[in-house]
Amino acid sequence: MGAMMRAAVATGPNAPLVLQDLEVPQPAAGEVLVKVTACGICYSDLNLLRGHYPFARFPVVPGHEITGVVTAVGDGVTWPTVGTAVGAQFLYDSCGHCDYCVRGEQILCPRKRITGVVADGGYAEYALLKAGYVTPLPAGLDPVAAAPLMCAGLTAFNGLRQGGARAGSRVAVVGAGGIGALAIRYAVAMGARVAVVGRSRRGEDQAKALGAEIFVATQEEDPAQALKAWDGGADLVLNASPSTEAAAATLGGLAPDGTLLLCGYGAEPLVLPTQPMVLNRLHVAASPSGSPHDLRDTLAFSAAHDILPDITPVGLDEAPAVLEAMAAGTARGRSVITYA
Repeated sequence: MGAMMRAAVATGPNAPLVLQDLEVPQPAAGEVLVKVTACGICYSDLNLLRGHYPFARFPVVPGHEITGVVTAVGDGVTWPTVGTAVGAQFLYDSCGHCDYCVRGEQILCPRKRITGVVADGGYAEYALLKAGYVTPLPAGLDPVAAAPLMCAGLTAFNGLRQGGARAGSRVAVVGAGGIGALAIRYAVAMGARVAVVGRSRRGEDQAKALGAEIFVATQEEDPAQALKAWDGGADLVLNASPSTEAAAATLGGLAPDGTLLLCGYGAEPLVLPTQPMVLNRLHVAASPSGSPHDLRDTLAFSAAHDILPDITPVGLDEAPAVLEAMAAGTARGRSVITYA
């Protein structure tokens, strides 16, 4: 028996996390062993526990918002070297040879594998990762606060890019939680004008403090009408909420040639009004996280503009309670597991 580490393990769908002592794994060819500094607790981790991923491998150590330091490397690994601070994301690895992979769009690979779902992730003191799929952390970037950038930040930043956000664009963000709050800050830093759509006025002050120009409370007004009155409508609506219905309600608030982009969604189908879509050349798209080059860009942009999420550090033994609060809808802010 080698050195041991503490880990939280998902043993099966609809089963609670189990805290266990596991043997520290050793890197094989092409792999690196990372001593985890921090791991964000993401809504996707809750989806894993709820059995929403039929392709999941159980038992598995969840967690895909990982920062840490390389402590050992396998055969053939010339980078990263021992001592390198790195981050790891939702994408664990991909086939490496399909058209998407060779074009640098590994997140679209049909044979991609997901960190913390089919391969052990960051709810443990050490994580075994693929050398070609970790990303260097920019100097000076706080590795604890930066952990959610590996998923929430990447999803928000890459979603804005995929949706065509640029200086002067009118960008509406639906939902101002983990992804949404970062999308607001990224869009403002890109020079865009920002509106935020939420259910109630509870998040209005925070949204405006982050740079939002207007706030639309759907309990009080129709979001499509409110956005249409915003100088002719939004060029991009980025849905960061876990509701397809909330996204669909904004479609009429797009300006001609505008785009509705799904970064978040629910189980319900998306129903589209075809005539106004055709007459106004509207677009509907989706963006699933990003590829390694997208994460490098996300981290570089975040460091350049000093964009980090507000986080609550927690211990590994607190992770089950945080996930329970998320399931109950009582969680506030972004919790990040930290290791001494």
